[in-house]
Amino acid sequence: MHPHTPRRRRRQLVTGAAIAASVVLLASGCSSDKVKRGFLPGYDDGQQVTDQTARITHLWNGSWIAALVVGLITWGLMIWCIAAYRKRKGDDALPIQTRYHMPLEIMYTVVPIVMVLVLFFYTNRDVTEIKKVSGNPDVTIGVVGKQWSWDFNYVNEDVHEVGVMAQDVGSLTKDDLVDGAKGTDKAMPTLYLPVGKTIKFDLTTRDVAHSFWVPAFLYKEDLIPGHPNSFELKPLREGTYAGKCAELCGEWHSSMLFNVKVVSEQEYQQHIEDLRAKGQTGLLSDAYDRSQNDGETAGNMPATEGEGQ
Repeated sequence: MHPHTPRRRRRQLVTGAAIAASVVLLASGCSSDKVKRGFLPGYDDGQQVTDQTARITHLWNGSWIAALVVGLITWGLMIWCIAAYRKRKGDDALPIQTRYHMPLEIMYTVVPIVMVLVLFFYTNRDVTEIKKVSGNPDVTIGVVGKQWSWDFNYVNEDVHEVGVMAQDVGSLTKDDLVDGAKGTDKAMPTLYLPVGKTIKFDLTTRDVAHSFWVPAFLYKEDLIPGHPNSFELKPLREGTYAGKCAELCGEWHSSMLFNVKVVSEQEYQQHIEDLRAKGQTGLLSDAYDRSQNDGETAGNMPATEGEGQ
């Protein structure tokens, strides 16, 4: 027996105990609420931001759990092969050479196919539900992306909001934030949504591809030229949230930001009246879309300061 074996064993035990203690310490520093959310944006009181965030979080967590299980099995088999078939002292013979192992070949083919099919089933199930449009929403919002800002049409109320690009988002201070929410800016366009109402978003673009993304909603949808997209959700939590473009769309892509305020019905109606008082009535047309000929449809466009910037 090697004279240092007991000492080596003690060292291994100490190392193992230290690793285990570190894991426990790190795990204890993470709240159970964050673990349940998969470390996605959310709130410790458990109230969802929209009626879709719980579904998205569940799909995210399930995908990671499945990936970790596969990883542990793969790592375990690799470590076992390294230990069981390692070259031993005094063993100079070549290992047995095999051309193939049919059961393993079948497993290598079947297991990945099953994994992909299972992931596809749950992803398709949830995405289909998220993309479902009822046809009878409480509020319809027309979201128009443009280089490099956003326009919002409040379709039911026949008013609009025009966005002008923020020039230097890197110099924002706390005084520029809306209600202290990170990623917001008082100079950016603000989209108001009534809490507890089903909102339909109709997404179009004036020029290139953009992507409408509110990180707190855990969902984004592309704006593709010539291909309008739509989706619905119901905001469940009042608050101020940051929005941004998630599709690289040109030089000032990083400045293509907006704010979202989920408010009570009374505050929502007050904002609509404020837009009317500013003269922002009517819906913004496609007159300034890049695909349109200059001046062809200008007569259908309300004269609004800042449009097209």
